[in-house]
Amino acid sequence: MPKTYNNKISVIIPTLDEAENIAELLHFLMQNGKEHIAEIIVSDANSEDETQEISKSLGVKVICIKQASRAYQMNEAAEIAVGDILYFVHADAKPPKTFASDIINFIKKGYDFGCYRFKFDSKHPFLALNSFFTRFKVLWCRGGDQTLFIKKSVFEENKGFNEEFVVMEDFELIKRLWKKYKFGIIPKSVLVSARKYEDNSYWQVNLANLKIYKMFMKGYHPQVLKEKYLQLIKHPKGIK
Repeated sequence: MPKTYNNKISVIIPTLDEAENIAELLHFLMQNGKEHIAEIIVSDANSEDETQEISKSLGVKVICIKQASRAYQMNEAAEIAVGDILYFVHADAKPPKTFASDIINFIKKGYDFGCYRFKFDSKHPFLALNSFFTRFKVLWCRGGDQTLFIKKSVFEENKGFNEEFVVMEDFELIKRLWKKYKFGIIPKSVLVSARKYEDNSYWQVNLANLKIYKMFMKGYHPQVLKEKYLQLIKHPKGIK
């Protein structure tokens, strides 16, 4: 097991063909994380573009994962992480500049895990409505785009992400820990890409999300969730 550094954050980024986004995100994290960051780990699922090369050139840890599944990728990175706080970030998301101190402060206040609100890089009025609801502490308003911070000890005690889930892995983890640990929502927003809505209509994506959420809550098998999700909207990045 790696030596763990107290009050330090290991940022974990699962990637698949993210050369377009990864350099900007890494520069941002390094510039704004500073002394609070123990490391940044890019957990890459055999990208066919230059994601790995770009990441390595910027001096972050890169691990190559054969299975293109965020749950698996993030678990593998968490296993080697040295910070006592894990922070999971999608490659097309940009946290607030104060992300590191925000997370440290929330942990010091007694929160075990949590997330931010989010807003889209789009002026679409309906997307603004979606963003508004992420301020509320209800499960259906959560999602990986909001990023997720969690004490490494809590993550390990609960065996991390359930690797059966290729979609809804973040919901599954939060739902499992919801009543056992203190969950907080930092009252600032992560800027996330609206690219899913550019490839599908607004209503198509939202109806797909609602359908999959209901199926998840009813206990449908993870493989069924994946297959249904791929049927409902155009193939999202990171799902095979």
